[in-house]
Amino acid sequence: MRRAGRLFRLIEELHGRRLALTAATLAANLEVSPRTIYRDIAALRASGAPIDGEAGVGYRLDKSYHLPPLILDGDEALALLAGLSFTRAFTDDELAHAAERAETKIRAVLDDAGLRRADRSPYETPARGWTPDQRALHLKIRKACEARVKLKIDYRDETGAPTGRVVHPYLLVRWRAVWTLVAWCELRAAERHFRIDRIERAERLDEGFADPPPALRAELRAWADGSEPDGRRARVS
Repeated sequence: MRRAGRLFRLIEELHGRRLALTAATLAANLEVSPRTIYRDIAALRASGAPIDGEAGVGYRLDKSYHLPPLILDGDEALALLAGLSFTRAFTDDELAHAAERAETKIRAVLDDAGLRRADRSPYETPARGWTPDQRALHLKIRKACEARVKLKIDYRDETGAPTGRVVHPYLLVRWRAVWTLVAWCELRAAERHFRIDRIERAERLDEGFADPPPALRAELRAWADGSEPDGRRARVS
C-alpha cells in the first residue's frame, strides 16, 4: 500500500473510536509492522493531526478531525516544494515558517518513492542578499496589501532623489530578481511600480482603500511577458 493511502487508512481506523487502539492492533488491520505505525503516527502528528497516546498504551484521534483529501503525484509535489523553497528564501519570516509547516504536511502524504524524489530535488533557493531588514519590510508591505490599508513610504527613485509617498499597495511582483510593489500613488494620481529595495521606510496608515481593478493581474502578466495591454503600462518609479 502506498504511504498516502496508508495514512488515510490510519485516520479512518482511529476516527470515531472511543477507546485507544494499540500500534499492534493498527498494524494488524493495515497489514504493516508496528514500527511502520509509529512512523506514520509521527508523520500525521507533524502534519497537525490531533492524535493522543503513546507506544504501548494506544492512540486516539480527536473526533472532530478529518484528514483533507490531499493526494499528490511526483511532479505536483516537486512543484510545490520548489515554490516553498523560494517562499522561505525571499519573502518574510512569517511566510517562511508557514512554508516549513506546509512542507512537513506535503511530505507526510508522500510515499517512499515520492520522498526519495523530494530529497533529490534539483531545486534550491539560497537567500543570498535578502537581509533581515528586507524580510521585515516585506512582511509590513504584504500585510498592508492583504488588509487593503494605505502605506506611507520614504522612497528613492532611480536617480537617488528622495520622495515621500502615500500609496495604495495592491500586489507584490517578483521581476528580474527584484520585488516590486504595484500600487496607486496619491502623489502622482496614477498606478506606479515601486522597487522594494528603494523603499527606505514604510508606515502603515489607519486608512483603507478600494480593491484594485480586476484586470490588474492580467495586465501584470502581460507586462512581465514584455507586452503592454491596451497600450498602457504603469511607470516604475
